[in-house]
Amino acid sequence: MWAEESVFYQIYPLGFCGAPFHNDGKLEHRILKVIDWIPHMRKLGINAVYFCPVFESDTHGYNTRDYKKIDVRLGTNEDFKKVCDELHANGIRVVLDGVFNHVGRGFTQFRDVLTYREKSWYKDWFNISFEGNSNYNDGLWYEGWEGNYDLVKLNLRNDAVVDHIFDAVRYWVEYFGIDGLRLDVAYCLDNDFVRRLRGFTDSLKEDFYLIGEMLHGDYNLKIGPGMLHSCTNYECYKGIHSSFNSMNMFEICHSLMRQFGSDPWCLYTGRHLLSFADNHDVSRIATILNNKKHLPLVYGMVFGMPGIPCIYYGSEWGMEGDKKNGDPSLRPAVEQPEWNELTDFISRLAEAKKNSEALNYGGFRSVVLTNKQCIFERKSEHERVMVAINADEEEYVAHFDAGCGLAEDLITGKTHDFGGGSHLPAYSVSFWKMER
Repeated sequence: MWAEESVFYQIYPLGFCGAPFHNDGKLEHRILKVIDWIPHMRKLGINAVYFCPVFESDTHGYNTRDYKKIDVRLGTNEDFKKVCDELHANGIRVVLDGVFNHVGRGFTQFRDVLTYREKSWYKDWFNISFEGNSNYNDGLWYEGWEGNYDLVKLNLRNDAVVDHIFDAVRYWVEYFGIDGLRLDVAYCLDNDFVRRLRGFTDSLKEDFYLIGEMLHGDYNLKIGPGMLHSCTNYECYKGIHSSFNSMNMFEICHSLMRQFGSDPWCLYTGRHLLSFADNHDVSRIATILNNKKHLPLVYGMVFGMPGIPCIYYGSEWGMEGDKKNGDPSLRPAVEQPEWNELTDFISRLAEAKKNSEALNYGGFRSVVLTNKQCIFERKSEHERVMVAINADEEEYVAHFDAGCGLAEDLITGKTHDFGGGSHLPAYSVSFWKMER
């Protein structure tokens, strides 16, 4: 499918556009700013955008008030349709955040329950006890997501709730023309709901793509036939920065072998998980890396490993942000995109990835592995690519049977000669397309 040959760009619209944290009710057409960034995205090699929440919410977007109304702080539905149309006209697909596990306290149906209690038509939309009380002293208890009572958990076993959500998704597809969803806290979602959603979206759009947010556990519980197409690869997210900081490439390569190797026990061989160096929930990679010279190498790993690479806005030029300073520090307003050596390098990685059968669909085999270096093979039916990373400050010479004499580096376009060993310059990444 299209997503498996794509490079994603993640935008957190409320932060990116400089909207106030609390919904002030004032209409501002901020979302149109995305259109001005389309030339930057195209230059970067992006062909899919994942938007964090854009619909009316109490504060940060994940406490939804109305699934069919663009947040007034961002603009109007017509504004967002214009953004989607412009993205599509430039060959960029649109993926929205599907926040279906919970809603905000400002959600109309929940407000109705607070007002009419047992007489509310919507009391069964949520998990409620009228004999208890909430942290907000509502005179009733309700289930909040992981104990957060500003996030009211929906009862996804209720057909009326599912119909309400599906009606919104249909609208998003028919009016905005969206191409997929990233499901927030997918690990919490009822499996029957996920199956119903997959069947429904398949009926709306043949190549509609579903990605789930999975933090831990077996990703196969949520992805596969009749379920999600993909999910976030948090295991390798952690393994990437940890490996570089500890100078232990065995950590990330062990995860890659465990996930994508050829042995029968490997968990996700043939799957296309979402690969990333950072996102709106974690510290920026430029902040947590001990050695900033490793930044290009981190992205070399993200683009070279099996999966769908996703870049978080601003990180392509090395923006910093620390989780300990709160979510706003991770989701800042940015007026103009920047371009530097890192951005240029990522753009070359993107072009290599999108145009390589092996990088899009190839398997994984570890070829050379030391604490500071790794070389692994991505092999598909018609192409073989070696991904070589040297995280050391010194040149490294790798000796292995390349199976050929010459190769083209997909990043630089230069020819590489394997005679006498493979010389890896200090702090380098190479994608060698091997002769067959």
